[in-house]
Amino acid sequence: MKFKLLLLLLISAFTFNFVIADQGENDISIYTGTFDVIDKEGDDQTTLFGIEHKNPNLFRDTFLGKFKPVTGGFMTGDSSIYLYTGVEAQYGIGPLKILPSFAPGYYEKGDGKDLGSVLEFKSELKVGLDIFENSKLSYSYSHISNNDWGDTNPGTDNQQITFSKNF
Repeated sequence: MKFKLLLLLLISAFTFNFVIADQGENDISIYTGTFDVIDKEGDDQTTLFGIEHKNPNLFRDTFLGKFKPVTGGFMTGDSSIYLYTGVEAQYGIGPLKILPSFAPGYYEKGDGKDLGSVLEFKSELKVGLDIFENSKLSYSYSHISNNDWGDTNPGTDNQQITFSKNF
């Protein structure tokens, strides 16, 4: 089951990538990391793999900074799935980028951690470095919880390494 879902995610990502590549500037990120980094019991920590899309043409430059929509999803080693869409800000200091984001989304626990609700909210802080023309390598730390709207709200803290490329 896990293999089929991962294969479907990868095929969808590559198909999506080729479809949008003809349309101009698009930012595709692939990331991997650890789900539930601060797991007190030690039974829910697992790996995660995800993909994210950002459209630089939708940047909005405001007095608070640059903002753009972000859409993505990840799957954990325990077959949990999180699909999200939200907003990301961008602040830069030369080649260094600081990218805070907020995204509500749909969470399916699979064989993994029960977060108490299918509606979950992800807040993330990403620090990236421009490594090549149109490419970035980043580290991010995120927290996902349901804001006490669910039956329980254990939350999860995650960390990822991300490679982003503009097409």
